[in-house]
Amino acid sequence: MNEKYEPLFKSLKLPNGVEVRNRFVLAPLTHVSSNEDGTISDIEIPYIEKRSKDVGISISAASYVEPLGQAFPGQPSVSKEEDLPGLTKQAEVMKKNGAKALIQIHHGGAMSLPGLTPTGEVAAPSEVEVRGFGQKEPHVARALTVEEIEHSIESFTKATKIAIEAGFDGVEIHGANHYLIHQFFSPYYNRREDAWGDHLKYPLAVIDAVTKVVREHASPDFIVGYRFSPEEVESPGISMELTEKLVKTLSEQPIDYLHVSLMDIHSTTREGQYKGEQRVKLLLDWINGRVPLIGIGSIFTADDALAAYETGSPLIALGRELLLDHQFVSKIEQGKEDEIVSEFDPERTDKHDLPEPLWKQFNAGFYPLPRTDEKASNTK
Repeated sequence: MNEKYEPLFKSLKLPNGVEVRNRFVLAPLTHVSSNEDGTISDIEIPYIEKRSKDVGISISAASYVEPLGQAFPGQPSVSKEEDLPGLTKQAEVMKKNGAKALIQIHHGGAMSLPGLTPTGEVAAPSEVEVRGFGQKEPHVARALTVEEIEHSIESFTKATKIAIEAGFDGVEIHGANHYLIHQFFSPYYNRREDAWGDHLKYPLAVIDAVTKVVREHASPDFIVGYRFSPEEVESPGISMELTEKLVKTLSEQPIDYLHVSLMDIHSTTREGQYKGEQRVKLLLDWINGRVPLIGIGSIFTADDALAAYETGSPLIALGRELLLDHQFVSKIEQGKEDEIVSEFDPERTDKHDLPEPLWKQFNAGFYPLPRTDEKASNTK
């Protein structure tokens, strides 16, 4: 290994005492490859096994906690006992080579798809019109009732119990990317006038419910993480000023890491008092070492990974790059970083070792990627 990359392979101890073997994390990636009923499919197992092999932490695709929360076709479920056999197999292959296996627990809220929910309805903190995955036309999400809000929190509780029983090493609470927990925190999505109009109430209620289950049913080394988005384009939306409040509050909770959702780890704040400042630097200042931060975004080469680590993020998540090349980490470790595949090639006969449904999404441009065909066209 080139010695400059050695810091990426140092172990890290989480707040609960768990030691992670290196600084790489498999990001939770939508793969549209589960069975129609949300159970784990045969094609998911080799896909996730290959991408979990060399990382320190492996996080599964967003898995819905109740049918009202399904936001993607082919999305995995962690909502019912029938999911348990497949999830058990998934956890087994994710951690068999030494990674810590986590399942991301998720509710789509407004972004759920009417064609996939039990009654064709979609519900959110407040009534809102949105466009979900693959939709050409928007749909309207109605406001959740108080009883439905309480039920959704209980669904996160049940999902955590299933994750524990399936043998996962932890869960990641999905509070990012315009899904339900994000929506409750956002002034754009949450315009309620009852108690749930307090933008921190729902995220903290979910954390409380999940960590209570963990204390009662899991071992002390069970990991709980939380993913969030620092800004949104909607107005009035989540600003970095609001995120400062969120991050400082979350840093005091009994969780083991925070995971920021970014397209570029070096991105800067769009507006407000922190305009032009690097988001990751701000987040690290606000966290102040209380929990590790997972950084992510546009990491396609070994030097990209090193530059990401040098932002100060203790852990570095790989998303799109591990879809392109599941040997990314091992190639760096073996001194073969020049052999890393960092562009999508639609002509590859091995289809980047992706399940067919995900390969089709790649070709359709669902994940923005450097592409070999675009490079060729740009040089003509």
